Amino acid sequence: MKIPFRVGHGYDVHQLEENRPFWLGGIQIPHTHGAKGHSDADIICHVICDALLGAANLRNIGYHFSDKDPQWKGVDSKLLLARVLEMIREKGYEVGNVDVTVVLQEPKLNPHIPAMKAVLAEVMQVDEEELSIKATTSEHLGFVGKKEGIAAHAVALIVRADS
Repeated sequence: MKIPFRVGHGYDVHQLEENRPFWLGGIQIPHTHGAKGHSDADIICHVICDALLGAANLRNIGYHFSDKDPQWKGVDSKLLLARVLEMIREKGYEVGNVDVTVVLQEPKLNPHIPAMKAVLAEVMQVDEEELSIKATTSEHLGFVGKKEGIAAHAVALIVRADS
């Protein structure tokens, strides 16, 4: 018997580096530091990709978009997310909902969350109500608290399109 829904989890970290553009949730956020990565290092897009891929049993973002492959150098992570959505739909699933938590000491993200949700819901072809983005700090503990990096988690529910 095939269960009509599946759940996946995504987790990612990126080092923060001075004088880099800071792409997060599909938008550029003004800040002195940005995330370092092979692509544009948009950690929200990355954890959503991993959660969706995991739910569909399609491995992870690094498997499909290797940081050793030059075609992904500097790529807009929204394109990766759009491709992941195609992959899960090809497998017969649709997005139920996605919940993201970003762990970042600064800048404060709450003012930017509505814009992130609008952009990513459009990329994912879902209603904004199906996408939750939350932000928290690490209370000055660890690499996030020292402003050396950013971390994020995502949980995704996918449902069979024919159910």
